Amino acid sequence: MKRNRYAESEQRLRNILRDARLKRGIKQEDLAEKLHVPQSFISKYESGERMLTFAETVSICHAIGFAPEMLLKEFQRHET
Repeated sequence: MKRNRYAESEQRLRNILRDARLKRGIKQEDLAEKLHVPQSFISKYESGERMLTFAETVSICHAIGFAPEMLLKEFQRHET
């Protein structure tokens, strides 16, 4: 299956991660520091310019204090 960064499901994933980060009051710069990546990494995946791997997604969840299981539940809740 070819991945499409503009797919609705990819946008949903980005929105859930961004909203979880913002809800916890974590700035892109702070998350980038925790992940040992440039701030542009956060900006690019949140804007859709870059797609995340599964491992990166799990790392982001842990860094913002958002259980991967909750991400999956939230993602499935919005599935059509």
